[in-house]
Amino acid sequence: MSDTAASIWDTLKAHQPQTLLELFSDDGRVGKLSDRIDWHMGEGDSAMTAGIQFDWSKTHLDDGLMDQFEQLAEAMDFTAKRAALFGGEAINNTEGRAATHTAQRGVGTDAAVEEAAALHARMKMLVKAIHDGALGPIKHLIHVGIGGSALGPALAIDALTRDLAKVDVHVVSNIDGTALEQAFAACDPQTTMIAVASKTFTTIETMTNADSALKWLADNGVADPSGRVVALTASPEKAVEWGVDETRILPFNETVGGRYSLWSSIGFPVALAIGWEEFTEFLAGARAVDQHFRDTDGRANLPLRAAFADQYYTRIRGCQTRAVFAYDERLGLFPDYLQQLEMESNGKSVTAAGDPVGGATAPITWGGVGTDAQHAVFQLLHQGTHLIPVDFIASIAPGDDLDPAHHRILLTNCFAQGAALMAGKASDDGARNFEGNRPSATMLCDDLDAATLGALIAFHEHRTFANAMLMGINPFDQFGVELGKQMANAIEAGGQSFDASTHALLARADLS
Repeated sequence: MSDTAASIWDTLKAHQPQTLLELFSDDGRVGKLSDRIDWHMGEGDSAMTAGIQFDWSKTHLDDGLMDQFEQLAEAMDFTAKRAALFGGEAINNTEGRAATHTAQRGVGTDAAVEEAAALHARMKMLVKAIHDGALGPIKHLIHVGIGGSALGPALAIDALTRDLAKVDVHVVSNIDGTALEQAFAACDPQTTMIAVASKTFTTIETMTNADSALKWLADNGVADPSGRVVALTASPEKAVEWGVDETRILPFNETVGGRYSLWSSIGFPVALAIGWEEFTEFLAGARAVDQHFRDTDGRANLPLRAAFADQYYTRIRGCQTRAVFAYDERLGLFPDYLQQLEMESNGKSVTAAGDPVGGATAPITWGGVGTDAQHAVFQLLHQGTHLIPVDFIASIAPGDDLDPAHHRILLTNCFAQGAALMAGKASDDGARNFEGNRPSATMLCDDLDAATLGALIAFHEHRTFANAMLMGINPFDQFGVELGKQMANAIEAGGQSFDASTHALLARADLS
């Protein structure tokens, strides 16, 4: 960290914050800290504008803090690093790679965007062939992957196919055979395809599940199980070796990281479930956020502004967690998705240069769904001893056709919780006293459709990147994931010495 950046952190730590209620004595506060990202969909009479309102006014950010964070961004060379991201430079310095996920949405170098478009065209042809029945009557897809190869597709399919899916998709990630058996029970093997999603095509959990899925097809009379497999991978030669026909391999570039890969061929099950038109809208919503993040500077850049608040609460106020509550059943998997995106990206203890970081990095991301969570964990948020920043996500348009009272009560609860966390309620009875001054942010979507989901995910990708740049760390590697895998492989191979506790557990499970 430069002396300039260290000095700015010292200034930030010395900042004496006003309470949230004091901050709201500024009549213009909401206007300063609440902004939209919009996008345009359709043409002619069907053209429409939609977007998301990002309200950070109930956080402790003030003009002084944002001035200092803007100076920190300059000291950490944020603008140049953002340009390196979009310019296809090796921003992932520990692995010597670019990070080209935005090119999948049409924002990046010409070469990367053209390559992504060509791979999308290949995926579109296969999706259309399946929908048109060229590969037989396909009604089900079992998508086998893990981590980013599963969390993204599971989120998007759950959010966008509540009404009707063009193909019934089951995402299986857990090596626990119970998960795969549950998918088998829901599918007819005669009308089922298997998608195997693995960047390296060597991930042991994924390949073990894939072997079992092929056996299930064979055991149930499918004459050519391998002919039912689609491979989604950055290692197409490995997929060929495993037995997948070249025409059913959908590659993506190794510069597209796993937790950023939903936009690539890893999104195949999403496109198959929702249709190619909606998948392009999904990409378009993300592209609108990409363009905002690339072209907007300072506090007006909404993912960067969110990172200012994240850094304030984690590094200055010592908050170890951040909670995310989706007031929409369709976003039930969103906190799970963010856990990997944020904690695998920024859960580091060294800078990109390999030096110890100068403070806390990623907080623990957790959360839940709407009013269910209110009756489970909000007691701690309102009256517990931990200060926990909260994000609320909601949609103005409902996802159901029931009495409008359902959605009205849902939204009023969402907005009331943010107001109550901020204002509190004084009482001489300690058990009934709410101190308030607890921060929250709200992301209010016009509707929850494919474009909106794409925008929400892209916003958090860029928020994660902005946080990493302010801390000087590399968000695109994940070496911490590998150690446990290596030791599991060592147990499988046998002959390695472990601690006494591990040996006792292996013996008890008859695995030694």
